[in-house]
Amino acid sequence: MENNQKENYSFHTLDLLSYIIKKWKVLAIITAIAAIGSIVVSFIITPKYESTIIFFPTTTSSVSKALISNNVFLNKDVLMFGDEEDAEQMIQVLYSDEIKNKLIEKYNLMNHYDIDPNSKIKWTILDRKMKENINFTKTKYMSIEVSVLDEDPVIAKNIAEDIGNFLDTTINRMRYDMAIKAFKIVEKEYFTLKKEISEIEDSLKYISNLGLYDFKSQSQTLNEAYVQATTEGKNELANKIKKELNVLAEYGATYQSLNKFLEHENERLSLLKAKYMEAKVDAENQLPHKFIVTNAFVPEIKAYPHRSVIVVVSTLSGFLMGLMMLLLIDFINRLKANKII
Repeated sequence: MENNQKENYSFHTLDLLSYIIKKWKVLAIITAIAAIGSIVVSFIITPKYESTIIFFPTTTSSVSKALISNNVFLNKDVLMFGDEEDAEQMIQVLYSDEIKNKLIEKYNLMNHYDIDPNSKIKWTILDRKMKENINFTKTKYMSIEVSVLDEDPVIAKNIAEDIGNFLDTTINRMRYDMAIKAFKIVEKEYFTLKKEISEIEDSLKYISNLGLYDFKSQSQTLNEAYVQATTEGKNELANKIKKELNVLAEYGATYQSLNKFLEHENERLSLLKAKYMEAKVDAENQLPHKFIVTNAFVPEIKAYPHRSVIVVVSTLSGFLMGLMMLLLIDFINRLKANKII
């Protein structure tokens, strides 16, 4: 049985080969037409050039936390490459409307891609064109590759370069908006607390001018002096000390309370000042968000179309289609001859 299968297989193969030889003239004409057509089409297609830029995302999310924060758990090395999550977030930013609109405006892409400005679906067409010509890919090394196809090699290079620049400005704008709001909140709290502390210090200064500067030691010393002056009959001195004791009695509790509160508020101010300085640094300074591995350059060789591939694939497809059509025609004729159809 196995031998019969092999014989059948060989028979069908030889039969097909003999059929091809029999119809070689027709197949040759069809194949030649396909080859000539593919050559013509490959030269009609406008060539495109590809420029790429490759970069790693950084790990830095905050200038202050990266450079001046004392919290070792929050510090991030500004020289470290970002991880997969950083790369995915960066790709999301690359697809943002802000970058897209900047490219459309700078390069007048509606006109550059020959899109009819009066078309009802012009923005849909433009979006499709941009997706065809601009691609963002996360590599296996967690870097990001931006590739740009364009009929003009210089524009391809410029767009790729600008995408990298727009990426930084977009991220900085997003973070600045948040940083400036955070800074204003912390700034308000910081200066409000400074004002409150200043008022507490003024109150303590007023009490100190009345002669109260150390309630505990003064109270003990004056009480002992008062007892001694009274015992020795020094009434004038006793009355003077009594007045000082009355000041202690009137303002002592307030003085101690204010001192304790001032100590607590100064601790708060110290922490708030650190936050204020961090927020100020974040609002006033920016760091780049990528490490460039490969800069964009003006391509010298077209990336599309690959004429040899087009010609080979089209020629082979023409040959196969021609063969299938001839087989189908013969099959239909056979059915007609046998009066099946």
